[in-house]
Amino acid sequence: MYLSDFNYELPAELIAQKPLNDRASSRLMIVDKITGEIKHSCFKNIKNYINEGDCLVINDTKVIPARLIGKKNTGAKIEILLLKRIDKDKWETLVYPGKKARVGSEVYFGDGILRAFIEDSTNEGNRIVRFEYDGIFEEILDRLGQMPLPPYIKEKLEDKNRYQTVYAKYDGSAAAPTAGLHFTPELLDEIRQAKVNIASITLHVGLGTFRPVKENNILEHKMHSEYYNIEKSQADIINETKLKGGKIIAVGTTSCRTLESAVNSNGLLEAKSGFTDIFIYPGYKFKIIDNLITNFHLPESTLIMLVSALAGRNKIIKAYETAVKERYRFFSFGDAMYIK
Repeated sequence: MYLSDFNYELPAELIAQKPLNDRASSRLMIVDKITGEIKHSCFKNIKNYINEGDCLVINDTKVIPARLIGKKNTGAKIEILLLKRIDKDKWETLVYPGKKARVGSEVYFGDGILRAFIEDSTNEGNRIVRFEYDGIFEEILDRLGQMPLPPYIKEKLEDKNRYQTVYAKYDGSAAAPTAGLHFTPELLDEIRQAKVNIASITLHVGLGTFRPVKENNILEHKMHSEYYNIEKSQADIINETKLKGGKIIAVGTTSCRTLESAVNSNGLLEAKSGFTDIFIYPGYKFKIIDNLITNFHLPESTLIMLVSALAGRNKIIKAYETAVKERYRFFSFGDAMYIK
């Protein structure tokens, strides 16, 4: 299975640079994974495609303002991107420019109210950084940090809450679970009133989600590891839905990967936490999810491989070609797809 099998032509002007004023007004493509039939709608109509007794599974992770711009004593500008918390004040980070951030370097932010000491480097070239500060780290980060928008978004985000889902709860992500950006509180209420279950799980999205696949043979690709947590009360909702014959609908590839990582041999979801590096590509047999709400993903990415595993590569490539023809908006702030 080759990387080129998951390529498609995308005009640059179709990459959405800003979120819409109304989250739920995004376009929605409905793809039937059995027949390949394609329909077009508006996201606020997603409730019409979910039935009473089904379960919508959302990822309640919260994006932290993980991009910090500071200086060394020499005046050299240094950018630090928080990737993974190791302990209270120590993080694995991506530092740019790396040549100016050798082990032993010190970086200062906000006139010194936050200080970073580069203590080590990883095999991948990331840096282990220890922070010193007075006060509460999260409050300082909220004051000094910027949202870590994907590299294909070139415009500044005026309201950083637009890169959060309305149900974001637990700090820890370096990127948003973007399929959830389309939901509004009102739309979620309508879905609940239609007697659809809504369950929350947590997966902290790492920047590895944007890491390109470099191996021509995709089976040689190694996935990044991300932390997840599933509470018993939420696992019970999902399992009860499954046992009663309802469909499990994952909101986003992060929810999908979390659910598929925590299923036991009986096909039921376990309440657990840990790290997952599951790689889902065509040929994978889904254990618990039935349908998926997702955005349109980058060519040759692990995410387009995941949706191809659910609906079939040929159907997905056809759907993406249709989306380009119909001028859908792509990627994080773009339109949505429902694979049913």
